[in-house]
Amino acid sequence: MRFRDVRPLARLEVQELLACRASWLLLLLLGPLVGHAFLTAVSLYAEASGASGGPAALAQGLSPLDGIVVPTFGAYDLAVTLLFPFLPIRLVAAGKESGALRITQQLEAPLPLQLAVKGAVLVSGWLIAWIPGLLALFLWRSAGGHLHGPETATVLLGHLLRVGFAAGLGAACAAVAESASSAALMALSVTVGTWALDFVAAGRGGLLEALARMTPTAALRTFEHGTLKVSLVLVFLTLTFYGFALAWAALVPGLSLKARLLRHLAVSVAAFGLLLLASQATPSWDVTEDRRNSFPRADEAALRTIREPISVTVRLAPEDPRRLDLERSVLDKLRRIFPSLRVVYSASSRSGLFEPDHYGEIWYRVGTRSGMCRSTTEPIVLEHLYGLAGVPKPLDSNDPPYPGHPLTKQPRGATRLLFGLWPLATGLAWIASREPWE
Repeated sequence: MRFRDVRPLARLEVQELLACRASWLLLLLLGPLVGHAFLTAVSLYAEASGASGGPAALAQGLSPLDGIVVPTFGAYDLAVTLLFPFLPIRLVAAGKESGALRITQQLEAPLPLQLAVKGAVLVSGWLIAWIPGLLALFLWRSAGGHLHGPETATVLLGHLLRVGFAAGLGAACAAVAESASSAALMALSVTVGTWALDFVAAGRGGLLEALARMTPTAALRTFEHGTLKVSLVLVFLTLTFYGFALAWAALVPGLSLKARLLRHLAVSVAAFGLLLLASQATPSWDVTEDRRNSFPRADEAALRTIREPISVTVRLAPEDPRRLDLERSVLDKLRRIFPSLRVVYSASSRSGLFEPDHYGEIWYRVGTRSGMCRSTTEPIVLEHLYGLAGVPKPLDSNDPPYPGHPLTKQPRGATRLLFGLWPLATGLAWIASREPWE
């Protein structure tokens, strides 16, 4: 099928999306949602910067990534989780119930192409929904606020992959379920299931925690923390294509139940294999301006000279604050340098109140040598690893300190733009969109 033959199909999908009131309601709500998130973030950032005359926090702790970008686009995570899946459900379910999918097949548009066009239109529509968030960032920059390009782009990439997954999930649920309401309940169940997996697997290690790291919420947190992982990008893309492939297997007309189940099984096995391959991709980058996800460059160079396998046994309970500190300040950074790092959690309770005498010990093993260290502080742990590996401790790093970016001037116009002009423009666009076909 030639490219120009796809344009009528794309035009039809765009018209269906514009005719869906849920899409306009979502656009209408996003302005106030983003506006509230942005104004709250700016207020807290200004307070931490001492803009209101109060004491200011240390400049090194003021990062626009945490203070502005992540909370502002957090409104989109909420919308994608609870509202966006209704759009692919509406488009696929309406086409299935009305028979439009079969009619478009007569126009030499195969079902996989139809689903691909639906997905492209949905993601393109969501990019339009990003306008309030991008306007908020523009207001921040116009007021002299700082934005670091790579870390901001990584957050946007995470949200884009997140919406692709939601589109695939909605399409699959709409194709499998008998009605749109059943599909909505199915999509919500999958979302709640990923939340439950993320909660249950927290700090348990092993396969369960590895799976929890791939859930949409946990993966998005990784992007928001400024780490770009190839494995997460590939996993998101695989899950997106898996959702649309399931929709294709369920919507092919004229198949018996046995043939349909075999197609579902084949698609699931192929997706599982691709997920295994994707999870093995090791490249990752710390794109943050303050290098929060990395050791000092001198320490990274020294650690890369260690050729023996490294394993860590942690005797800390999941709810112990020292365990979270160890994960963030040491283990996550070690995983970037040593993708094969093996971490074992041996605590038997979640609180650590009734653990044996050896509770709190952290055992490091480099090759055949092992040693215990109770500290979760980065310099102490690194010195312990150097001693086990027989690597000389590097000289002090010459990395320049992160300067921080306090707020110098309050952004103006966000209330009028996001609470007034955006809803008004959305309403006028909805009225104008109805004219050609009503």
